[in-house]
Parts: sequence; structure tokens; C-alpha cells
Amino acid sequence: MEIYRRISRELPGIKTKLRQASIYDEPEEYVKKILFTAATLSGGITLVVFLFTFSPWSLLAGIVFFPVLFMYFLKYVDLKIERIKKEIDQEIIFAGRYLIIEMESGVPLYESFENVKKSYPIAGSYFGDIVDRVYLGTSLEDAINETMLITPSSNLRKILWQILNSSKTGANISSSLNVILDQAVREQQIAVNEYGKRLNPMAMFYMMISIIIPSLGITMLVILATFMGLNITMPFFIVIALLVGLIQFMFLSMIKSARPPIST
Repeated sequence: MEIYRRISRELPGIKTKLRQASIYDEPEEYVKKILFTAATLSGGITLVVFLFTFSPWSLLAGIVFFPVLFMYFLKYVDLKIERIKKEIDQEIIFAGRYLIIEMESGVPLYESFENVKKSYPIAGSYFGDIVDRVYLGTSLEDAINETMLITPSSNLRKILWQILNSSKTGANISSSLNVILDQAVREQQIAVNEYGKRLNPMAMFYMMISIIIPSLGITMLVILATFMGLNITMPFFIVIALLVGLIQFMFLSMIKSARPPIST
């Protein structure tokens, strides 16, 4: 258990990140899980390669894939946080405007939070979390502050901070929230324009890295091996194919994660 604790200590902010990703494991427990998962998958890949090749070189697959898989699962928290953030941002503008309408209609703040939770399951769950904390005896200020800590969306944090500030000063919440929501809309428009400019270069880079370079590289390698009398065995090609497949999967994930969230 000590080794898991040491690794978790080297990961800055891992406890907060786990909460933001809705993962309720302790940091050392999460490190233990991803180490076990990476080892299991690496062993499975090694076994598959060995069954196809019956070569001791199949151990190379496990040695190569274990650190890659471990780092991937380590980044899974950040990927999940980003996914949750996008899901929140897809709802936050309409959820914020719905909240404004509720309050301007004279609905009490707590009931407005509950109505937002019913209408918007992702962004609204954080408003419902505030209500639950208050019902359990936490003050409104502490409940909002605690929810802000586990909220990955900066837009939602701004809204919660504005609600907290207005409740303290007695200022009009609706006008302040309208300013924040208008700014969020402008940020989404800018993000869409920037994504459109990056998409074509990213597609070209994907074709180069995942298709053109591997195919031409393998062809040139086979030709050179033929002229130089090198013995290239099947395990080598299997490892290369697995690496290319992993690179393609990771690159497609990057393209998908770069797509900006749009309120729909």
C-alpha cells in the first residue's frame, strides 16, 4: 500500500480531480486499480501475441504496452473531467436562463435550484447538490463553496460565485447572471471558429501520422531488409500494427476531445 501512496503523492491535485471526475476512490486506491488494470491488459496482449507467434519476443509487447496503458489510465481522470465539463457547458446557458426565469417569476432560490436539477440532469445536478447540502445542515455559503470545488466548468463556477456574492450583498442576481451567460455565448462562438481553423490541419496530420508514414515506412523497411538480408519476424509486424492502432485511437480521441461544447 505504501507504493500506491507514494505514487499518488506525486500526482498534484489528484484528490480534487477524482472528485471533479465523480470518482469516489481515494488516490492510493485509484492508483492501485490502474496499475492492476494496466498489468492485466499488458499480460493479455502478451498472451495473444505469444499464441500467434510462439516467440519469446512476445514479452516485448507487454513491456512496451504496460507504461503506455498506465499513463493512459492515469490521464483518464483528466479526460473524464473534460468530458463532464463539456456536458455541463452544453447545458449551462439554457440552465442559467431557466434559473433566471424561475427567480424573476418569484420562485424561491432553493426551489429554483431543484427545478433546474429536474430539467437539466448534468448541470442541474450541481444545483441539486447545493440543496442537499443545505438540507443536511450546511449553510448556503459553505454549500456553494463546496460545490464550486468539485465543479470542472468555469462557467458554472462563475454562476455559483455570482449567486453567492449576490446573496451576501443583496444585489440583483438576474442582471449579473445575464452578463455571465452572454459572455459564455461569446466564448462558445469563438471556440467554434477556432476549432474550424484547426480541423483541417489536424486531419492532415492524422493522415500523415496514422496512414501515410506507417504504410510507406513498412514498405521501405521490407525493401531495405530484403536488400540487406535482415530477418524481420512476424512478432515485429504484430507489435508495429498494435502501436499504429493505439496511435490512431489516441489521435481520434484527441480530435474528439478538441471539439468545443455547444449548448443545444
